[in-house]
Amino acid sequence: MHRIDTEFFTSNTLLELTICGGFYAEGRLPPGRVFFPALKSLSLVSVEFTDTLMYQNFISGCPVLEELFLHYDNETQCPAWKGLVSSPSIKRLNIYDNPSELRYEAYKCCFQIPSLVYLDYSSYVAKQYAVDLVSLEEARLNIRYPERLVDQNEDIFGDVTDLLKGISNVKTLHLSSDSLEVFHLCCDTMPVFHNLLTLSFESDEEIGWQVVPLLLNKSPNLETLVIKSLVHQVTDMCGNACACISKRRKKKKKTTEDDECCLSTCQVKVLNISGYRGTCKELKQMRHFLENLKCLETVNVGVDVKRREYKNGNNKYQRITNAVMELPRFSSNCQIQFF
Repeated sequence: MHRIDTEFFTSNTLLELTICGGFYAEGRLPPGRVFFPALKSLSLVSVEFTDTLMYQNFISGCPVLEELFLHYDNETQCPAWKGLVSSPSIKRLNIYDNPSELRYEAYKCCFQIPSLVYLDYSSYVAKQYAVDLVSLEEARLNIRYPERLVDQNEDIFGDVTDLLKGISNVKTLHLSSDSLEVFHLCCDTMPVFHNLLTLSFESDEEIGWQVVPLLLNKSPNLETLVIKSLVHQVTDMCGNACACISKRRKKKKKTTEDDECCLSTCQVKVLNISGYRGTCKELKQMRHFLENLKCLETVNVGVDVKRREYKNGNNKYQRITNAVMELPRFSSNCQIQFF
């Protein structure tokens, strides 16, 4: 460990500062003091402070800070960040936090950043959120549910309802497969994303699409849908965004408005699919999209074929692309491209 005397913890000209693990500010930073009046970018990587208050005093001492990067990956350390970011000037925030079990029990997040435009947030789901992100335009979320809680079948921990309300003004939203699961388990009420134009999410063969129909229904102005891999866990709750509906359920007559396919009401014009391997299930899902997305203009499909398979005499790539091109399309304006 290498200490930094707080007496010299200042600069009037510094624009960018990175402090990595092994360094720490000794003593206490006096509240209300301006330490870096010109600092625009700050990165803290596994940096320890005496307490949470000292951390916030440091951030407050950078009055024109625009970019903040926090990375805490070592659970054995006692990191400075404990869920609070408050600043009137920060525009870009990147957080990767892997809290220890002890710290996670009381894990709460408070984002009071009214000027924030871009958020990249990766951590376990917090017990609760307090959010002021009125200027946010783009969010990238990787919110995970602790495996030990799943394994022990404990009661649901965490609530992302207020977080989703706080980011409901975004124009672009990127979600990991873990985030889909957390939204399904830990959200009481899904807000309406009136400004959302681009929705991107990842799929995982062990995680279902239960929350996808709700997300699509709550995004009335969505124009671009990006899906990284169509392979996901088949459940009875994936809804009609998925083609993996049980035969028994398919045979039931549609008697309510809730039975209407969420895809048919989507305004999506561009569909991007990556990691496509052309399996029967994937082809079935592609058919489901093409038959129900009525406003589609462009479909971009990233075919995942190994070089050896591509050079094979049977030309697997050609067979995969031909099968997609032969699928029926609701929209006569729909053009399919491969990459």
